[in-house]
Amino acid sequence: MILQGTHCAGAPGKPWLVFLHGFSGDRREWQLAGERLGDYPRLYLDLPGHGESASIAVSDFSDMSRLLNRTLISYNILTYWLVGYSLGGRIAMYHACQCPKGLQGLIVEGAHPGLRDDQERVSRRASDAHWAARFRHEPLEVVFADWYQQPVFASLTDVQRQALVALRSRNNGATLAAMLQATSLAEQPDLRPALAEGVTPFFYMYGERDEKFRAIARELPATGHQISHAGHNAHRENPDAVAERLAQILRLPIKDTL
Repeated sequence: MILQGTHCAGAPGKPWLVFLHGFSGDRREWQLAGERLGDYPRLYLDLPGHGESASIAVSDFSDMSRLLNRTLISYNILTYWLVGYSLGGRIAMYHACQCPKGLQGLIVEGAHPGLRDDQERVSRRASDAHWAARFRHEPLEVVFADWYQQPVFASLTDVQRQALVALRSRNNGATLAAMLQATSLAEQPDLRPALAEGVTPFFYMYGERDEKFRAIARELPATGHQISHAGHNAHRENPDAVAERLAQILRLPIKDTL
């Protein structure tokens, strides 16, 4: 079993860009920014429980990392960069910490490296269980209307919030719930120590209105990139600026990214 995705050809000799979306998104989330990087072969994946991978389930981050490896092998992807947002960024960071063969760099947008405190884990596990129950049993438009009232989405306008509720409500609530709990922040190890070992060139993007993840960026051994006129979902809110930053990163000589 492998993740479903859309792939686009690029120039010979370029590494692949493998894009991982956030919770309740799908492979299309990154395409507007990614299409501006046409010299690179690109793979946009649907994560388990999402899009055309909705029937696929994983048990934890280790299981997810193995599934990603199998998927990359199936596409004959030998050298690649991981580009991940939020949940996709957490998966990308975990995968990078396993030192997979062929990974050339890591670009993360608005993703948490992991909780440090046991009580925070208990609280987060309970919160995610609550949300998962709602996803399983309530109409998705009702759940997402509340989901996008969370503080991390405070910079959204009413119009942006309504558009996201309509878009995300096309998902399957039961498979979203399963993925939410399997990859809960409560179940993710604190990745800071492994990331600090410099496992790969590491770049971190965040929206200028995303105060929480601007602060997190300062904790990480990564080169930070602030995206103007954007909140938590920077590649959706300002795809041109994100594409420009991606291109800038990819132009760096390998020796300068280490």
